[in-house]
Amino acid sequence: MVSVPVWQPVVAALSSTHAAPRAASAWQLFDPGNSQNQCAAVRVTGDRSYLYSRDQRIVKTDEFSSVFRLRPVYRTAHFVLYARNNDLPLARLGVVAAKRMAPRAVTRNTIKRVTRELFRQTALALPQVDCIVRLSKPVNSKSGPATNARLKAELRDELSQLFAFLLNATAFARKPENT
Repeated sequence: MVSVPVWQPVVAALSSTHAAPRAASAWQLFDPGNSQNQCAAVRVTGDRSYLYSRDQRIVKTDEFSSVFRLRPVYRTAHFVLYARNNDLPLARLGVVAAKRMAPRAVTRNTIKRVTRELFRQTALALPQVDCIVRLSKPVNSKSGPATNARLKAELRDELSQLFAFLLNATAFARKPENT
């Protein structure tokens, strides 16, 4: 039996019957017979460096605990970076944004999104480490706006400092590849 590729929505539109006529939706080619279905970014660019896959995330409690046991590697005004060498061929990221430090979910999600994006952009250059970025100081209060361009720019600058430190740290230098 031949499997025929099917176009399926990746992001569902609003569940309302009055959806906006200009609502954007992304469609992805899904081949039910192909176990190697890829993200649209890979098909379009042919470059896997734009992915942030599950194997690049620290998800298990034990993995977080093993990195947190170590002393912080680097600090900025609002963030603390914990890092530990791993035996995997890639760097992995964990993000901790406590409600006490960012009371609004919008702010916490923005922090996580900006962190993941910067990690994704530098992942290929990073050494083989498990790194956790933890929000350590409050970024805003409930009285101010949840997020704005100034806050995003400040977060991006601080997080760039963290990843730049990892790139330049001799303790986490990339292992030479055997060819």
